[in-house]
Amino acid sequence: MVAELYSDGAHSCLSFDDLVTGDGIQANQFLIIHGEHTALLDPGGSLTYTPLTMAVSRYITLRKLDYILASHQDPDIISSLDRWLMYTDCKVVISRLWERFLPHLVPGYMRFQSAERIVSIPDRGMDIPLGDSVIKALPAHFLHSVGNFSFYDPVSRILFSGDIGAAPTGGPPIDSAEAFTQHAGDMLSFHRRYMNANTACRYWVNMVRELDLDMIVPQHGPALRGPGAIGAFLGWLERLECGLDLMNQQDYQVG
Repeated sequence: MVAELYSDGAHSCLSFDDLVTGDGIQANQFLIIHGEHTALLDPGGSLTYTPLTMAVSRYITLRKLDYILASHQDPDIISSLDRWLMYTDCKVVISRLWERFLPHLVPGYMRFQSAERIVSIPDRGMDIPLGDSVIKALPAHFLHSVGNFSFYDPVSRILFSGDIGAAPTGGPPIDSAEAFTQHAGDMLSFHRRYMNANTACRYWVNMVRELDLDMIVPQHGPALRGPGAIGAFLGWLERLECGLDLMNQQDYQVG
């Protein structure tokens, strides 16, 4: 299914979901179009490649894709890399920590070519040019991955948050504090296990509060839209005990 997250005639953001068949984890993929320039976020692996290319090609000329933006290194993020490098002219933007691992996803005969097309993001982030605009890569380290980034589009005021804010079930956007309170239970077990510690959560929240935001869109589950839902989510996340906060010596012992 395709959903239009934003459109003003010159700039648009599209969301693709429910592309996975079988037992794979459902994920959201996103396309940003700014004039003649385009970026595809977290395109996934073999389970999504064919249906995603068919869907995306209705909106852009696939060969002319400017970027693949990868929030981190997981299979449901970037394991279809070899096909995107072969069938488009895109550059791949990913944390500098994962740049040297990407050749494991690419056949040997493509490695020289692929090295020239990888853009590594420094730990503190960077602006990625997109025509006369930018996409901001914002640090999200240890919030599921040691080299992790969120991507902010200042035109649409959408923050693509990767696994931060993820939930196992989809649905329409969460658009109020009350709706988020009901939704938070679906997010809890994932965030407790996959987020490293409350320290990283608080640092990320402090950074995100500086943004002019209309929507936070995770890689799994519904978007968070409007000040009520976004404020409730950020407050929940900054108080969350997770990862190492919940572990003790009993979790590290010989059975």
